[in-house]
Parts: sequence; structure tokens; C-alpha cells
Amino acid sequence: MPELSEQIAVFCRYLDTERNVSPHTLAAYRSDLEQLTAFVTRETGTAARVADVDHLLLRRYLAQLGKHSRKSSIGRKLAAIRSFFRFLVRSGYVEKNPAELIATPKKENRLPFHLDIDQVTTLVEGPQDDDPYALRDRAILELLYSCGLRVSELTGLAIGDLDLSSGMVRVLGKGGKERIVPVGSRAVEAVRAYLAARGELAGIGPLFLNTRDQRINRRSVARIVDAYVLRIAAFKRISPHVLRHTFATHMLEGGADLRAIQELLGHASLSTTQKYTHVGIDHLMEVYDKAHPKAHTKKEG
Repeated sequence: MPELSEQIAVFCRYLDTERNVSPHTLAAYRSDLEQLTAFVTRETGTAARVADVDHLLLRRYLAQLGKHSRKSSIGRKLAAIRSFFRFLVRSGYVEKNPAELIATPKKENRLPFHLDIDQVTTLVEGPQDDDPYALRDRAILELLYSCGLRVSELTGLAIGDLDLSSGMVRVLGKGGKERIVPVGSRAVEAVRAYLAARGELAGIGPLFLNTRDQRINRRSVARIVDAYVLRIAAFKRISPHVLRHTFATHMLEGGADLRAIQELLGHASLSTTQKYTHVGIDHLMEVYDKAHPKAHTKKEG
């Protein structure tokens, strides 16, 4: 029976060449399966083999994860293990999937954290200098909030993806799905200023560059957001994804249709977008109380 690490390598090649998953997704699968391999090695005391993994070992593994991981993280790791063994069953390496009958932990009902209007305005207006990097940072922050982009979508943008005259951007989302998203006027101004400082108002190259004039990466964007969050001293740390949550929440509170928000965010399922309805419920109740003629009952007396 082959070693677990060998079959993980085969599975990752399959994901890369045949499933064409994104580099981020591929890295997540590999990391999750390598963590399982390390656990099996510790349990058996030898090099982990596919045959070592049964449903009892997987339950012990998940129990250990439960001591320090969120249920959402455990669920993702279990999904990766299920997919891996499903592949091994189809390939004839094993007869059954040991993870098939293990229930996925129910996710915590956690509401997405978002900034209020004053906080996000202070954040995106943080870069005030006229040097190219400050202009770049302002354009990054404005675009993340204006369009609700994922960080991977932002870093993947080329100059030619933006039509600044019409205020639109072409975005390549998860699964290679393309969508068109409006760009707010302040974000358009910020991008224009940044590109003017670079001397490139048109072209096909990467939109955002690092200090080595290469395409900026996800970690650099996270560091930029962190830097300006620390300046305003509002929070110890937030991820760039918080700006996406903030965009969706403010759109909902402004009266946007949930399906329109789904399209703008590039969500495959409306259920993914519906988590924002819980965030906006106080606002909706306030609107209801003000607008509905039967919202208040007059006291008799």
C-alpha cells in the first residue's frame, strides 16, 4: 500500500491539471492533507500509509482538532479528506471512503464583522501623501470597499480590466467565473491618480505593483490594510476581507436587492449572501417602524 504523502501528491496534480483549481485552493487542500499525514505518523510511529486511515482514526483526528480549531475550519479539513479519499476510491487505491459517514460539524452562527461608515471612511482615506506607494495604497483600499472584491480578485487585476470612463471593472472570481462590477467615483479617482503617477493610464500589465515592480500579492495587501488600521487606532487588526463584508452590509442597509448583492460579490449561491441579512436586521426594523402604517399601535386610554 502506497504512502499517504505519495497519494496526496497524485491528488494535488489531479486538482491542478484536471480540475484546474486556483493556487489558493490547491495550497489549502495540500496543507489540510499534510496535517492529516502528520497526525497519522504520530499515531502509528511510522511513515503514514493510506491503509492506516480508517473512520476511527479520523474521529480521533477531528477530536484533537476540536480542542483548538473552529468548527468551520474542521469542516473544511474534513471536506478535503473526503474529496481525497473519493479520488482514491475512483482510482482503485481503496475500496471505501473512511470519511464518508463522518458528519460535518455544524458551523458557528457568527455574523460577519464589518466597519461602520465613519470607520471605513477614515480607513480608506488614510493614505494622504502624493508618492506613488501612498497613491497605490489609497487605490487598493478604495477598490476593496467600492467593489467588494476578494483579495485574490484585486491582486489579479490588470490595467485593461478597468474602464475608468464608464466606472466598471472586469473581475475574474472563483472557479474562473467572470463578472462586471461598478466602481465608485472615489475609487475611480484614486486609481486614476495612482496610474498617472506610474505613467500608465492604459495597458495590459498588472494593476497593482509591489516595490520591485512585480504584481502585488495577497500578503502585501494584508500588510497595507494592517498599516492603515493601526494608524487610525480603531482596531488591533482586521483582514482585507472585512472590507468585502463592509461593502455587502452597507449595500444591504442602503436598500440593495439581495440578488444584486449576490451578483456583485460573485457568490454562486444566494444562501452565502443571506448571512448579511442578519447584520442589517436592526436597520430593516427601523425602516419598517417608520414606514408601515400598522407598525405602532396607539395606546387607548
